[in-house]
Amino acid sequence: MRFAIVVNPTSGKRHGETISAQAAERLGNAGHSTIIVQGSDAASARDQLKLAIDAGLDGVLVVGGDGALHGVLDHVADSDLVFGLIPAGTGNDTARSLGIPVKDVDAAVDLIIAGNVRTIDLARADEAYVATVVASGFDSKVNERANEMTWPRGNMRYNIAMIAELREFEPLPFTLVLDGKTIEREAMLVAVGNGPSFGGGLRICEGAKMDDGLLDVVVINPVSKPKLLRVFPKLYKGTHITLPEFERHLVKEVTLSSPGIVAYGDGERLGPLPMTTRIQPGALRVFAAPVAT
Repeated sequence: MRFAIVVNPTSGKRHGETISAQAAERLGNAGHSTIIVQGSDAASARDQLKLAIDAGLDGVLVVGGDGALHGVLDHVADSDLVFGLIPAGTGNDTARSLGIPVKDVDAAVDLIIAGNVRTIDLARADEAYVATVVASGFDSKVNERANEMTWPRGNMRYNIAMIAELREFEPLPFTLVLDGKTIEREAMLVAVGNGPSFGGGLRICEGAKMDDGLLDVVVINPVSKPKLLRVFPKLYKGTHITLPEFERHLVKEVTLSSPGIVAYGDGERLGPLPMTTRIQPGALRVFAAPVAT
């Protein structure tokens, strides 16, 4: 097979180039051919990838995390191309959901060489494809604050932004249109999940399946600020679903509205609400671990 390997050079603590070379060598030894796509910026990389696809490819592989994956979805969704993920980012929620090893490059490449392909759904948030979760509310306000900060780097910046946001945060008014049915809530956040987790393992949509043809809409109803801090660790285990403030709906389409709130998908800024998200069944063919039976 002929693959394009799209590299985010800053992924994996700036080891993206090394990881892509390691993957290319391993794939070459298995009889596959590869080309490396690495632009000076995201737009340049997308242009290079389009040229490579037009020249003829069997698949597109991404070295990076959920953000890098998000950047190529519009090229591979609803096509005959097979997508592969070689985790090297900080989030890696898609990789975890698909059973792709996140700390072993060779093992991730071995899944591609093995050739096991799953067909999964994608979410379509207005015009953007999303593999994991579309989030709005407290989390997106924290992201907005963190993106305005120049220091520190990494997860510490997010943690500082979260503490700062919590000081002034109040429940937000949301209007949700769920498969045509309108409900109104004050909520801490609303998440629309194609997969179960976002943000590096926060299992906000615990139980969501990537191939069931449905979106999981999770509402976290108002809680006190001390309880919100206690709830956050529960998200890593998915045990928050037992809380009385947890609300879940299974739908094929949802429109979210809340004044002044921005939505994020796969950790990337999508834009302000209102926003309509629809399920796109079977939109992506992806190399993944075999599903347990």
